[in-house]
Amino acid sequence: MKLYSTVLKQAQAEQIIEKSRFIAYVSPASTKEEADAFIASIRKKHKDATHNVPAMVLGEKFQVQWASDDGEPQGTSGAPMVQLLVSEGITDVVIVVTRYFGGIKLGTGGLVRAYTSSAKLGLEAAGVCDVEEMCLLTYEIDYTYLAKLQNLAAGGLFSISDTAYTDVVQVTLCMPPEKQEEVMSAVTNLTGGKGMLKNQRLELVKNKT
Repeated sequence: MKLYSTVLKQAQAEQIIEKSRFIAYVSPASTKEEADAFIASIRKKHKDATHNVPAMVLGEKFQVQWASDDGEPQGTSGAPMVQLLVSEGITDVVIVVTRYFGGIKLGTGGLVRAYTSSAKLGLEAAGVCDVEEMCLLTYEIDYTYLAKLQNLAAGGLFSISDTAYTDVVQVTLCMPPEKQEEVMSAVTNLTGGKGMLKNQRLELVKNKT
């Protein structure tokens, strides 16, 4: 079951609007300290920029929502980016849009459009993904069963998230919690009961949308 959406990785995107240069920097962040450190790093990198506008949304239930206009007219830059994130259901993310002023004023509506469109470009580059609670089962199986297990995974019942090769094969299978019993039964049938379940746990997993 999807819990919320976030981004896969750090990324940046750039566009020119009426001679102003907008550079969007996006990063995953699970704490305010992480987000603050990212914002500080971009501000340091672009000390000469006209504006470095930050926005962050953190927490599974969007508990932390913060932005600054960094000298732009109030409500035209940081706040619209927070609204964009919340409306798209994206959290645990920090964005900084750096602007180098090109000499042409954009007006209130123009600024809102410029900052939100820059943030969208940054999010696309970072890759929006769903965070889901998944069940992970780690088995030890004989090499003779690996190809059959891979074929079973290709059917979509589960995915193989990790494989380690020693004297036996250690495979970690990933599936929605409601599929756990079905997968365990399938592995038992496949291996004639010889597959050894070494570990089972629930984990939050990022799945690209």
